[in-house]
Amino acid sequence: MSLPFIVSAPGRICLFGEHQDYLGLPVIAAAISLRLQIEGHLRSDRQVQLTMPDIHHTESFNLQSEIPYGRQRDYYKSVLNLLQRQGAVFPQGFDARISSQIPINAGTSSSSALVVAWVYYLTQLIDFPMSIPQLADLAYRAEVEEFGEPGGRMDQTSSAVGQVIYLESQPVPKVETLKPIAGTFVLGDSQQAKDTLGVLKHVKYGMLEAIRKIKAADSSFSLPTYPAREADRYQSLLTPDEFILLKGNLSDRDILREAKDLLARPEPDPKQFGDLLNRHQYNLREAKRISTAKIDRMIDVALEAGALGAKINGSGGGGCMFAYAPTHAEAVAEAIERAGGKSYIITIDEGVRTETQLAQV
Repeated sequence: MSLPFIVSAPGRICLFGEHQDYLGLPVIAAAISLRLQIEGHLRSDRQVQLTMPDIHHTESFNLQSEIPYGRQRDYYKSVLNLLQRQGAVFPQGFDARISSQIPINAGTSSSSALVVAWVYYLTQLIDFPMSIPQLADLAYRAEVEEFGEPGGRMDQTSSAVGQVIYLESQPVPKVETLKPIAGTFVLGDSQQAKDTLGVLKHVKYGMLEAIRKIKAADSSFSLPTYPAREADRYQSLLTPDEFILLKGNLSDRDILREAKDLLARPEPDPKQFGDLLNRHQYNLREAKRISTAKIDRMIDVALEAGALGAKINGSGGGGCMFAYAPTHAEAVAEAIERAGGKSYIITIDEGVRTETQLAQV
């Protein structure tokens, strides 16, 4: 790889399957046309100099065989450490400039796009061969496992692979590329901070407790296969909130399967796709309670302006929503802005890539 050069990785939206992966259920996600970019070149010493103009931050450190972390989520160093443990050698330091179009801390995987782009940048820098699945796996380990964080593989895999993916995380990771639905989306940032811990307390731990109670009474119960129409059988075992979560998760599981079948067709029906998004949002709002009043308003006005479907995106309690708007995208974006959100007209995009190959200087 001649230098300097530029790489980029996309953010992502979760089309179907919020709060499903940690339950052993699949998700469907899409890479979006808001991207993070890294531009860099080699230095003559062993210093790493990072510039992040979007957040008015710089960072520098020296290369070592094992670089000590200065904080939790020290991703620049964790990626370098994992690559070196796999045999990568960095004889020289480098400068890198990181800029991004992806909303930060809004549920669109800005941190995973950074980690994926950083892995790709470094492996290209030293010609260290790595397949896209290997890259996604290393990004997951650098972001999640290295710091003992909760989280699945959706974000890193979606950003690395791109387009629309169907991801099963259990019993082993399995990725399938699906046909992208035609047309534009509008991302709406509520500019409300996400309440991730509060959401997980209710949604994750509430559902895990429901499963524990059910399995204590019926060891044959399996969330991936149990018929949703028979959920009432377990109502007496659960609290009202747990029972609502059970029904919501079974419904979301089946909505995702309908979506996967729809996207397998030669020409998926846009209206049917929008209807599935709306059904999913109903469960996320009513059963999992991860939406907010402001995001509900943004969704309502998007639908009134011509969107075919809309839902909250990501873990919830704030952050972003998106609307599927193959027509009237500008009107939908304006409606979201009037409701107090920041809007972006987006399309489904490629995964991590080299943007520009410049001549050696």
